[in-house]
Amino acid sequence: MNRKRLVTEMGRMNGEEYRSAEKLPLVVVLDNVRSLHNVGSVFRTSDAFRVERVILCGITATPPQTEIHKTALGAEDVVEWQHFESTADAVALLREQGYEIYSIEQCEGSIALQSFAVQPGCRYAVILGNEVKGVQQAVVDASDGAIEIPQFGTKHSLNVSVTAGMIIWEFAKKLGFVK
Repeated sequence: MNRKRLVTEMGRMNGEEYRSAEKLPLVVVLDNVRSLHNVGSVFRTSDAFRVERVILCGITATPPQTEIHKTALGAEDVVEWQHFESTADAVALLREQGYEIYSIEQCEGSIALQSFAVQPGCRYAVILGNEVKGVQQAVVDASDGAIEIPQFGTKHSLNVSVTAGMIIWEFAKKLGFVK
């Protein structure tokens, strides 16, 4: 039988331990994401995989917010985050800091997620876009490339929080963070 483990049996870190722990060399950028539940979900997934930080841009809400907390469940208190009025400014800073920057978008010439190869020692930033308009074209243009999640149904996109989970998981695996 598979008995569910108690939270106390899982050996999770406290906030102080989390802040000092090694982080996945990945920054998640939210480009004008309007749903606070999506923002909270991204924080929670970022916590689960110890993402370096989350950058919230434009209209994307920032903590503290009740609706963010509903899905983040406190992850917004431990995951480092920043806010920029302009996603372009965030991209410029990330470039100065030496990140490889990829928009998660359906583009001509995009790389399928399963085919994306990470480079050892490289730090990455991924940009997830607005629920309706996606990543702004100017931001896509400023990126080093685009990564696309192949889809086989009738819809043309995935929810941004689902996309974030898939992207973060793939980067965690490919960067050797998941053993």
